[in-house]
Amino acid sequence: MSATTIVSVILLLLLAACLIHLVPYLRDPHALCSYPGPLLAKFSDVWLGRVAAQGHRSETVHELHKKYGTFVRLAPNHLSISDPAAIQDVYAHGNGATKSNFYDAFVSITRGLFNTRSRADHTRKRKVVAHVFSQKSVLEFEPYTRVHVSALFTQWDRLCELGAKGLEGKEGEGWRGEGGRLWMDCLPWFNYLAFDIIGDLAFGAPFGMLEACADTAPVAISQEAAMASYGSSEKGMPEITHCPAVKIINERGEYSASIGVLPPSWRPWLIRWVPWYRRGNTSVEMLAGMAIAAISKRLAAPTERTDLLSKLQQGKDEDGRPLSARELTADALTQLIAGSDTTSNSSCAIAYYLAANPDVQRKLQYELDVSLGGIDDSVVTYEQVKRLPYLEAVINEGLRMHSTSGIGLPREVSAGGLTVCGRFFSEGTILSAPTYTVHRNEEVWGRDADRFRPERWLEQDKNELQKAFNPFSFGPRGCIGRSLAVMELFIIVASVFRRYCFVLEELNQKLETKEGFLRKPVVCKVGIARRTSNT
Repeated sequence: MSATTIVSVILLLLLAACLIHLVPYLRDPHALCSYPGPLLAKFSDVWLGRVAAQGHRSETVHELHKKYGTFVRLAPNHLSISDPAAIQDVYAHGNGATKSNFYDAFVSITRGLFNTRSRADHTRKRKVVAHVFSQKSVLEFEPYTRVHVSALFTQWDRLCELGAKGLEGKEGEGWRGEGGRLWMDCLPWFNYLAFDIIGDLAFGAPFGMLEACADTAPVAISQEAAMASYGSSEKGMPEITHCPAVKIINERGEYSASIGVLPPSWRPWLIRWVPWYRRGNTSVEMLAGMAIAAISKRLAAPTERTDLLSKLQQGKDEDGRPLSARELTADALTQLIAGSDTTSNSSCAIAYYLAANPDVQRKLQYELDVSLGGIDDSVVTYEQVKRLPYLEAVINEGLRMHSTSGIGLPREVSAGGLTVCGRFFSEGTILSAPTYTVHRNEEVWGRDADRFRPERWLEQDKNELQKAFNPFSFGPRGCIGRSLAVMELFIIVASVFRRYCFVLEELNQKLETKEGFLRKPVVCKVGIARRTSNT
């Protein structure tokens, strides 16, 4: 092929690419041309895909809303709406909006409760799973949570004793003793805790991360063979390997959040030709293998204990049908991801904000001491702390500021259109309300909306604040495990800060984050010390 021919082919491809993006822009099928946003975003999904891959989508979109106002165009057919009223309009029951094809990027085994887009299928799955997260079930899970918080304390107390002697960990362990405190990155420890809790709650046994002080979990090498062996003593345990679970979940979230905003027709090509996407797809498969290995181990040794898996097995829809093996695995995988990621991220972020605001930390500890009878080594119960107003304010403020689910979950307008904040949008338009930005709306939260200040939850009308508070999403597709997550956070935060004092390693230290599907701390270096009657 001659050089002239090659140049001609390249020019034709470039012309075709331009036309593919220019024609829809000129046709404007969803009447979005009048809405402001980055120039490239008006023509192509590439802009949002690139922003998502860089790991700071919520912050980028927030700056765009500060620049352009309530409505910002993020892609040719995607509008972000930062008005708190959009939460009700876009996500509530009865508006008919469905999950967009963004969620297809999160399917690995089969569609589960989280990533199914069919309203009828979602209704069936939610009915099967709903009893798993009833208040009665959540209270049955509480003892497992408390056991693992106690295991965390055993490790921290051991390190505190070593630190008091001026010792430091081996290379890679990342802790040292200095000035009467244990200095460390607390993020890995909150990851270990959350994984061990969800392992015990969902699959009958912890992953053993707290005991090993390491990020590791078993993964089934052959997914199909492992699922075929469910509950079969004859086939034995599936062949497994081990992987760094936290790292795999992070890679999977970053990959899916980026490829999910790109056209579905592009996805196979990106996985095949772009190494970053290929690695992300591998992480999706490994994460599925992690859930399958845990289920295989649990079903190989039947037990009468109550856990999420046993309740998923008991669940039936209105026709008496239980979940299939693939559905069981998909929904168990969802619980693994949601139960580990959100708890660890939120616990770490709240610990950071309390370390960064010592007055708030002391006020919380005073409430705990007065309500619970002073400093004590035991892990609190949910009943002891669930009605403590300042503890609740601290947790709510941490969830508001950190916004672990902050990107604005996309919904597709159904037939008949949808009116949001007084604007009509036609069928097929993608809309989202960015939680990170809504949580910083000064009209709701005040001029200090960027500041961590739990007192706002006690000074302002909490019912009004709740209308702009969206940490678990909203409506029929909201987080079904909300009650479990809240119970865990109350026990973890109250127990940790009743027992320890936290300070930041560096003055004015920022909480560095990276965002995939969820917004996660990258590192949180703190100094901790056991509390005494004088601290």
